[in-house]
Amino acid sequence: MNLLDFLIGATLMNAMPHFVLGVWQGGMFSAFGFGNRQNILYGLLNFALSLALFLFNYGPSQLYQNAIYGGALTLLVIYLLTGQFWYRLFQQK
Repeated sequence: MNLLDFLIGATLMNAMPHFVLGVWQGGMFSAFGFGNRQNILYGLLNFALSLALFLFNYGPSQLYQNAIYGGALTLLVIYLLTGQFWYRLFQQK
């Protein structure tokens, strides 16, 4: 393992809690401050940084061949697209 691989994984996995807590309006401090919008933006920054580092290091063709990164990336994108739906569904009484 090298440092760049570590940063790729760390930034990708760090995006998820910031997305979740930003959408679900939970309190968590981020580099942009404390708040829902700040957490979502920080999650997006981590997501973009991870993707950029991955593409820089391995190239676009590896997105389809690296199953670990592809699986984590897929779940992150699914949550990004459906997070508000799940929040509204589970907040109903």
